[in-house]
Amino acid sequence: MQKGSVNKVVLVGHLGGDPETRFTPSGAAVANFNVATNESWKNSDGELQDKTEWHRCVMFGKTAELAGELLKKGQLVYMEGKLQTRNWEDKDGIKRYTTEVVCDMFTMLGRKMENDAPQAAPASSGDEGDEEDDLPF
Repeated sequence: MQKGSVNKVVLVGHLGGDPETRFTPSGAAVANFNVATNESWKNSDGELQDKTEWHRCVMFGKTAELAGELLKKGQLVYMEGKLQTRNWEDKDGIKRYTTEVVCDMFTMLGRKMENDAPQAAPASSGDEGDEEDDLPF
């Protein structure tokens, strides 16, 4: 790492689609997907404004395999990585480039998503009584 330099990205957002996982000729997994982050604010007229920013993400190796198996469209995810820009020439000789987040770890957040069906709450045992429970967990 270059002294005095940091390239660190932390994202919490929703997946725009299921990760597309493929394997290199040497057998290494590569997963590509997009993550949406949202921002809202009130403008000078007091009207609520929303903005969605889309982030291209890529993972490699075992992390990519896990992402392909576990992550699904719409899921809330926490991820860490670094920004990387790469360039290439397309088939017409035009120079192209893209900037993406190279993710080295992720954590699934929110509710478990299984077949897009809502999860039922566990049945109450009836032992709670009338106590008010304001705990966030």
